[in-house]
Amino acid sequence: MLLADADLAALTAIQTALARYPDIRIVGTAHNAQTALALMAELKPAVLCSEATLPGDALVLVSEVMQRQPTPILILSAAVHDHPALIADLQAAGVVDVLAKPAQYHDYGSVPFGKALSRKLKVLSGVMVFRRKASFTPSPAFGGPLSAPQQRSLELDGSGFRKPHQPPLDQTRHPATIVVIGASTGGPHALETVLAKLPADYPLPIVCVQHISQGFLDPFIVWLAGKVKLAVGIAKAGEQPKSGHIYFAPDHANLELDCQGHFRFSHGAEYLHYPSINVTFHNIARYYGQQAIAVLMTGMGEDGADGLHAIARAGGVTIAQDEASSIVFGMPKAAIEKGAAQKVLNLEQIAEEICRE
Repeated sequence: MLLADADLAALTAIQTALARYPDIRIVGTAHNAQTALALMAELKPAVLCSEATLPGDALVLVSEVMQRQPTPILILSAAVHDHPALIADLQAAGVVDVLAKPAQYHDYGSVPFGKALSRKLKVLSGVMVFRRKASFTPSPAFGGPLSAPQQRSLELDGSGFRKPHQPPLDQTRHPATIVVIGASTGGPHALETVLAKLPADYPLPIVCVQHISQGFLDPFIVWLAGKVKLAVGIAKAGEQPKSGHIYFAPDHANLELDCQGHFRFSHGAEYLHYPSINVTFHNIARYYGQQAIAVLMTGMGEDGADGLHAIARAGGVTIAQDEASSIVFGMPKAAIEKGAAQKVLNLEQIAEEICRE
């Protein structure tokens, strides 16, 4: 990996934190965007890890890397709430994942930070990313004139990736009344691609569960709100899903519906991720059954696969993102192998299918 950070103390602390993980090798370090870009071309690392406010403009760095030599990029940020638009623009430009930097230098050596950083780097080292075209305008809140890329140049097979086993459907299924979407690594771009295509008069509520580091959900929603035609925000306990609204699970709890159809939060030590996609999907299967449309998108692991199967068994419509358009094909693949996905579609097709049902 290539590590870019102008803070020499932080750079040293990160190197020390990763030293206990022999399978992670830092091949070079940079103190500004220009040096990092030169080292990317020279060293060709498997992953780029950069500070969000890197001198020389991290957004320029990400933009150039994703055009010249697409590489998985992890962004570190010490002040997420100070730069919400910048974080969102970095994700739109091609950043795969983000992680909050510790507030104190001595916390870099903590086991939780080291484990979180090493885990993300290992995941990203196996990620396939796509070249981005320079067709993105930064968020107004960022205020910069820089043009950064957003769209993939990859052309996807219009027929879908493969035909899965299809669980039996109730032919008398009632019209859908809710959409639920789960995503992890690569999810922000996938969600934006699908949700931005929905019309302003879309009649159903949409519940989204996105695995994301704490502190990064708010800036992501701020960015997403500028891309979609529907109202978007974090679900509130006691609130009831409304038509034409997009609700995100909070980054610190699972999102469910109570017996009266109002949002509630839950916790459990057995869950690897907060929020858990499986928890929400199983809850939607119980409450909405055949009136649900469920989509499982890009992400590592198997979260959401069992829940998607539960929705399929309840008579709902289930969709998995195809391999060609997924940054990480783990979660959709697990759902397909379980026979949980009735349809396997690329992002363009998912948007069309949601509008059709």
